[in-house]
Amino acid sequence: MIETVKHLIGSGGPSGFGSRSTADHVTCNSDLRSLTAIITGATSGIGAETARVLAKRGARLVLPARSVKTAEETKARILAEFPDAEIIVMHLDLSSLTSVRRFVDDFESLNLPLNILINNAGKYAHKHAISEDGVEMTFATNYLGHFLLTKLLLKKMIETAAQTGVQGRIVNVTSVIHSWFSGDMLQYLADISRNNRNYDATRAYALSKLANVLHTLELSRILHKMDANVTANCVHPGIVRTRLTRDREGIVTDLVFFLTSKLLKSVPQAAATTCYVATSPRLRNVCGKYFSDCNEARTSKFGSCNLKAQRLWTASDLLVSPPNSTPDLSQTSF
Repeated sequence: MIETVKHLIGSGGPSGFGSRSTADHVTCNSDLRSLTAIITGATSGIGAETARVLAKRGARLVLPARSVKTAEETKARILAEFPDAEIIVMHLDLSSLTSVRRFVDDFESLNLPLNILINNAGKYAHKHAISEDGVEMTFATNYLGHFLLTKLLLKKMIETAAQTGVQGRIVNVTSVIHSWFSGDMLQYLADISRNNRNYDATRAYALSKLANVLHTLELSRILHKMDANVTANCVHPGIVRTRLTRDREGIVTDLVFFLTSKLLKSVPQAAATTCYVATSPRLRNVCGKYFSDCNEARTSKFGSCNLKAQRLWTASDLLVSPPNSTPDLSQTSF
């Protein structure tokens, strides 16, 4: 109840920021002119605002997108506001592991450094679908594609941090909805990756967002073990109506957003936590944490389980393995 009241009035936490802070506000003292950032899902909503603000602060942006045309339109809007911004548009379909690998190859061919990776893209699919790799589409897009993307870019980030002395930042955009999932993660994923008999759009979304949290937890452990000058944290941006819900427009969705309207954030407010975690000097060496309203918060019990995080990492490694080896998810349980 206290947290809800703090959210409603926009009360600042230990960081000095709160639910009413904007991305512009939390980065007002940031100089990112020497940094390169990759932002997925930057063609609309929170991702587009994140890209706009980081460009405003001087970062070189790489915007991977399934629709290059839409990404070019985003680039044009940013350049109209900040003509000196450097923005590179590239193709990436996160639901396709082949596309992820191709994007990383293309990015590495540019010989650019990489300081910030923001895994922002998200999908909420009302209709059941399976990716070309045989994985339920929400999980494939929201989590598995980002898992592989991060894994393949990690060496570049570690090298950049070592060469420049600037700590690298990985930010996974999750949701408080991760706490809605309970049960056996991989069994449910196996079920909905075979057929739509047990498919529930909200539960599938919650599963993918819990996976984002657990990915952050295990990645932070690995980074610490490697003594890498790179951190990984995850963020809940808040409740905001964006194109994320485009597959679920209708009376029910409209009613939910009307009833929660007092809790809704504007897009600039929703992008604040991502930008804060990606850029704030106060978060140097902070790793493996979950942030909401620009302050550290608690995950669900599932989201803080190291054993589940390790098991998910192992299963994910199998899922992104080369095409000739298809894992049986039903043989692994949580």
